[in-house]
Amino acid sequence: MVVCSAVRFRLIQSRSAVRFESRNVRSSHTSLSAGDIREKLRAFPGGSIDLKKRESGMAVITINNPARMNAFSGSMMLELEERVHELETWSEGKGVIVQGAAGTFCSGSDLNAVRAISNPQDGMKMCEFMQTTLTRLLRLPLISVALVEGKALGGGAELTTACDFRLMTSCGVIQFVHKQMGLVPGWGGASRLVHIVGSQNSLKLLAGAKKVDPEFGKQIGLVDEVLHCTSGERNTLDQGEQWLSQFIKGPEAVIRAVKRVVLSGRELPLEEALTAERNVFGTVWGGPANLEALALKTKHK
Repeated sequence: MVVCSAVRFRLIQSRSAVRFESRNVRSSHTSLSAGDIREKLRAFPGGSIDLKKRESGMAVITINNPARMNAFSGSMMLELEERVHELETWSEGKGVIVQGAAGTFCSGSDLNAVRAISNPQDGMKMCEFMQTTLTRLLRLPLISVALVEGKALGGGAELTTACDFRLMTSCGVIQFVHKQMGLVPGWGGASRLVHIVGSQNSLKLLAGAKKVDPEFGKQIGLVDEVLHCTSGERNTLDQGEQWLSQFIKGPEAVIRAVKRVVLSGRELPLEEALTAERNVFGTVWGGPANLEALALKTKHK
């Protein structure tokens, strides 16, 4: 028992040291304030992040910058954060689809903005800003789907990992091209990718900059469904909405509770996840949906 306690104490110390070192590394590179990086991003306009919310509880985010293959300009990064905030405060929401405009998903960052913030301090702040935004997207109490039509490259590939599910059209491609730019993912894509497909497949995709087509994506677990669509953005979106609707059918309180318990299980240690699950359970036990379901069911004989 004493040995186990000692091992546990050393493990805690080790974890604390790693966290402390990580904080020091971050602070040494991020002297700019959040306001400073926002101003720099705002200096590179172009494109938009469009959001439509529907009475059904389903929302659609569209990455809209077709002239640059839907690459993120600086202003689009700021707009994405605003759209995520809108969804965080949308109490009637149950699901969200993220898509690109004009038949392609997203090609990452606009190179004009990248070149302008290429020094280490600015780059780290931009990285931290987008990591935070995409983490908030993944943690929304809504079930999220990345609808990949055409190419999802670099930061666009990272964006797909910030959704709960990924749907691809038969012509879709996901590719982590960061190595070809002398980089690694910085928006949280590598960490999320390991959770989705495992470390070995992640190494293949990142070190090999391997193109992921629908068949290979399904094989490794990166792609959940392949949509065989005729030409036309509306047709692709219709199929994506139909696929998502099977998971968001029912009261929003229950769907959002399901997302919260899954999120807890994915991110928290077991004991903390169990506590979170009990707490979420308490929010729906005896609630309107629960009481209605009980009233409709006959007693067991």
